[in-house]
Amino acid sequence: MTRYAGPARLRHALRAPGSTRGNALPAGAWWLWALGLATAASRTTNPMLLGLLVAVAGYVVAARRTDAPWARSYGAFIKLGLFVVAVRLLFSVFLGSSVPGTHTLFTVPEVPLPDWARGVRIGGRVTAEQVVFALYEGAKLAALLICVGAANSLANPARLLKSLPGALYEVGVAVVVAMTFAPNMVADVARLRTARRLRGRPTGGVRAVLQIGLPVLEGALERSVAVAASMDARGYGRTARVPPAVRRTTHVLTLGGLLGVCAGTYGLLAAQGAAHGLPLLLAGLVAALAGLRLGGRRSVRTRYRPDRWGVRAWLVAGSGAAVAAVMIWAGAADPDAMRPGVVPLTAPVLPLLPAAAVLIGLLPAAVAPLPSSPSDSKELA
Repeated sequence: MTRYAGPARLRHALRAPGSTRGNALPAGAWWLWALGLATAASRTTNPMLLGLLVAVAGYVVAARRTDAPWARSYGAFIKLGLFVVAVRLLFSVFLGSSVPGTHTLFTVPEVPLPDWARGVRIGGRVTAEQVVFALYEGAKLAALLICVGAANSLANPARLLKSLPGALYEVGVAVVVAMTFAPNMVADVARLRTARRLRGRPTGGVRAVLQIGLPVLEGALERSVAVAASMDARGYGRTARVPPAVRRTTHVLTLGGLLGVCAGTYGLLAAQGAAHGLPLLLAGLVAALAGLRLGGRRSVRTRYRPDRWGVRAWLVAGSGAAVAAVMIWAGAADPDAMRPGVVPLTAPVLPLLPAAAVLIGLLPAAVAPLPSSPSDSKELA
């Protein structure tokens, strides 16, 4: 028996535990993981890699999603991604494309335009090259949306609010209220429709919509009053006095840092801007964090049982960062495989190293705590 004690203990240590209030992953870990996948999706138009990224995100969501209202939004992001692809195709068909092509699929009646609209085309010849290019670009945008939707389905918005710096607390409250209002309203509509169906009343038509809408609005108003009362009871809005010089320094550092982050992110996402994008991004992050640190002096709030970043949280966040790092490197090392050409029209190939790196994103499905019961998943921080 002692011979197998070591491997058995190792398997027990690696097995994901059930989720409790003490070991639940911080919301920031899920967002860092999802943003890593989204960054990876922004570096490629290869449909095989994009499909693999979407499959990884979907599997993790299916394995670790709870029964909370915000966890039901993943399907809406998938539908939104498909809608983006359809709109991108329609724009390419009816408004034309700058991609040259020789394989004509069909011809749309062209609308004559005046001379001042020269360069703009409505209708005309539709080629296979421009359709494939539109599909590639639309798939990239859809993958970005789906990766963000995965974070929105896995991260508790209330716990994300608690993890924000004090300088962003007021903005974070508005964002969290907006993120939680819509799912709760959808849940109320579904509950009322089910109740009417059980009573034998119609659930469609203008009259039914009006009869359902009034209780939904009443419930939303009651929740708003309850949230306002709880915020007032906790002393929300009370701020400490800080010197004017500290306020001005805070504004300069925060604004300059955020501008640096935006410019650095744009440089990283651009095809040839990674060389100066990374230093600019790091400098912007340092300045923004310093500004947020100074701005937090205004906040007098305290944190009850703050989220702690354990080994599992770092593994989840690090898996997304690893996927993004390998995809950025592969975009510079093998751009033809990461961005398949359409002129001439060739079939995309699956690069093995980036595909293997994408599979690292499955790590949260193994190390993240198992979903808890519905009552526990609705617990606020």
